[in-house]
Amino acid sequence: MITKETTIIDILRVDERLADILVNAGMHCLGCAMAHHENLEQACAVHGIDADAIVAEMNEFLNN
Repeated sequence: MITKETTIIDILRVDERLADILVNAGMHCLGCAMAHHENLEQACAVHGIDADAIVAEMNEFLNN
């Protein structure tokens, strides 16, 4: 299960295909050093993305 506290790198470790959701939302810096330390909520705040919506979309993807 993905939460807002999950780091970007850990999200990608859960399923690399989740990168598509992040990129489609406007988060194009998945390979940057911050991805190892920044959680989803922090990354979404920087990019002006609704973290709750992304969490819901990722968990729905994982559940299907």
